[in-house]
Amino acid sequence: MKRGLSERCYTFFKVLANPTRLAILEALRTEPRSVTAIAKTLKQEQSMISHNLEPLEKCGFVFSERKEKQRIYSLNKETAEPLFKLFDYHAQKYCPPRGTCLTEKGLRQMRKKEASGQLLVTHE
Repeated sequence: MKRGLSERCYTFFKVLANPTRLAILEALRTEPRSVTAIAKTLKQEQSMISHNLEPLEKCGFVFSERKEKQRIYSLNKETAEPLFKLFDYHAQKYCPPRGTCLTEKGLRQMRKKEASGQLLVTHE
């Protein structure tokens, strides 16, 4: 693999390519939480949450601070919120409600509709 941007992108997506880590990020969107609170929210073992918080913190997706005997984790909203908006936009545009991604034929049909003004997709 090439060094530079490709390597950083690989690391970035590798950290996010985990359902538990994504669920942790979503849970932290509403408020900072302790490992115990995250585990309870996600109905996961505390050790599983701790294990998955480590790479999220190392890559700067979450921050932590010590409050008494607990570590409180918060979302890095500066970078995570734009990612969530991008994912939401992409999913609305390219992933129909049934959960399957559009085929090449489906993408061509969608682009035709957009070009003719029949389909309006907005991006906030």
